[in-house]
Amino acid sequence: MSVKMLYILNLAEKVNNFSYSAMIAAQKLGIEFSIAGNWGYPDEAAREADEKKYGIKIYQVDFIRTPYDPRNYKAYGQIKKIIEREKIDLIHCNTPIGGIVGRIAAKKCGVNKVIYQAHGFHFYKGAPFINKTLFYNIEKHFAKDTDVLVTINSEDLEAAKAFKLKKGGSLRYVHGVGIDLSVYEGVTEQRMKKREELGLGQDDVAVISVGELNRNKNNITIVQAMAEVKNEHLHYYLCGVGNEKENIKRYASEHGLEKNIHFLGFRNDIKELLSACDIFVMPSFREGLSRSLMEAMACGLPCVVSKIRGNTDLVKKGGGYLCSPYSSSEFADALRKCLSSDRKAMGALNMQAVKEYDISVVIAEWEKIYKDVLL
Repeated sequence: MSVKMLYILNLAEKVNNFSYSAMIAAQKLGIEFSIAGNWGYPDEAAREADEKKYGIKIYQVDFIRTPYDPRNYKAYGQIKKIIEREKIDLIHCNTPIGGIVGRIAAKKCGVNKVIYQAHGFHFYKGAPFINKTLFYNIEKHFAKDTDVLVTINSEDLEAAKAFKLKKGGSLRYVHGVGIDLSVYEGVTEQRMKKREELGLGQDDVAVISVGELNRNKNNITIVQAMAEVKNEHLHYYLCGVGNEKENIKRYASEHGLEKNIHFLGFRNDIKELLSACDIFVMPSFREGLSRSLMEAMACGLPCVVSKIRGNTDLVKKGGGYLCSPYSSSEFADALRKCLSSDRKAMGALNMQAVKEYDISVVIAEWEKIYKDVLL
């Protein structure tokens, strides 16, 4: 009889890159893969289409994003029913809420094999005091019910060494969720066409960021840096939507940067936009291991990003600059250096560095973990 695994996440629009490497690794080993989360599918037909496409079962669980929201008790009941009905043998849970609910349900139902994957501990360096106390103690408490604790960046790996796992448990590291580098081959061939679409001239230098326009992404710091650089040929393209747009727009207007700041909204042509631009920026306060940063590296862009967890794993000397997310001046200095540097050479270093995060690498890492935990 085959092993049945339940992969638990939190919120997602549909099955995507977040779970893909784990799913493929499990299927290569003959493990029956099911996935549970709070989905954004428009209807049952769309969900069933993905079940058929991937050869998996997809379960709706009404998770609430906030871990301590009492409504997550309903999600616990839903997970428990799935485990009991499907006779699940292995749980792979993710994120604080998926990790808490998944491990409580596993213990209650007698599931002996539990993997927890941390995509970025909430008690990161520089986190608010409540995060450093509440979330640290939550992670420490549930570690004892974990066979394998998986981290995706160096800072979390070091922090997890303080936790006591289940007897015989182990701490592992994987290279994020993986990125399919093959899809970026030849993307630069479309560079000039996309630059024309963006209205960029030969002397213009395009800076780009990808992600929700929220407080954590801290995009306004780049606009502040541009005000310090004072270069009319420097343009900033923001891909994403969010409630910080008006604040950014207002600041740009107050500093005469309206013509240099461009809001592109939600886009489906991210890799083409990256290839058309010259510098990738990400001044976030918090990341786990940024996929958008990896995508920029795969497109051969120099990267100017915040000096935080995850970013320090990805951006190495020569491939860009690490700056304090609280200092627009550091970002301004980094942008000036990029303007006068060999950006093509910097991008080439990033294209080489990102190879260790390729999806094939991550699938192989999960195959090994699943084999080891099931022995």
